[in-house]
Amino acid sequence: MLIETRDLTKRYGAFTALDACSLAVREGDIFGLLGPNGAGKTTLLRLLLGFIRPTSGSARVAGFDCVAQSLAVRDATAYLPGEARLFRRMNGLETLAFFSRLRPACRPERAAEVARRLDLDCTRQVARMSTGMRQKLALAVVLATEARLTILDEPTANLDPTARAEVLALVREARAAGRTVVFSSHVLSEVESTCDRVAVVRGGRLVHEQCLAELRRNHRITARLAGAWSDIPADLTAHATLVEHRGDRVVIESGDSLAPLLGWLATLPLDEVQIEPVGLGAVYDRFHRGPASG
Repeated sequence: MLIETRDLTKRYGAFTALDACSLAVREGDIFGLLGPNGAGKTTLLRLLLGFIRPTSGSARVAGFDCVAQSLAVRDATAYLPGEARLFRRMNGLETLAFFSRLRPACRPERAAEVARRLDLDCTRQVARMSTGMRQKLALAVVLATEARLTILDEPTANLDPTARAEVLALVREARAAGRTVVFSSHVLSEVESTCDRVAVVRGGRLVHEQCLAELRRNHRITARLAGAWSDIPADLTAHATLVEHRGDRVVIESGDSLAPLLGWLATLPLDEVQIEPVGLGAVYDRFHRGPASG
């Protein structure tokens, strides 16, 4: 595992920002962190990088202890904070050159390529850039850095749809190059389309982990019947769950492949039927129907 935490906790007086978080991230994965603002995602990232010290528990990145060996952790990591600060008097080209000199792992030709793909005018002074343009510039620096781990905290904030799609493509390319990406976001569609695994954070606690390959095999079947409903056959109960039966409307969720269910569905007196993926939204709503604390 590239990242491992055990009961990682951060308290500020009586307030618990992160509570007993234990997770493991495999090398080469895109790992999503989902949760509303204040859920504890950024606290977790700052603990991993050694910017703040835990109240209790432990964390390791690339084999290095995040407290005792924080410099080695940061050397193995490229990090985009939620609010990137850039030198306002420099222009984009000077900014890319500065970070390339500061950190040799940031390749200037790759940074220029990322900026081009994000349609960023690097001749403009940072002070005269929009918020979205400054985000693109910070992304060009981070995504051009050859590090084992890339941490992106809300990377698509303030970007237009075209730039958002390009950022997600760049994240997938980082994985294809063998890098591990931690992708913190509250945009469900981006996480669902990009990540291999996701963790849901609520009120400082890690409340759920999900393999998205497994989630994509789950489907919801909504049917309107022209005749009487009969229970799910015993040999299919391992594959399907009745969620709702009200009048002539039936909702069923499949836990794996649809194939075992299709033959049985064809025998029902169907008037209408709709089959759709369950989606990450349904999982997220289980834990965030009410307001989150933290």
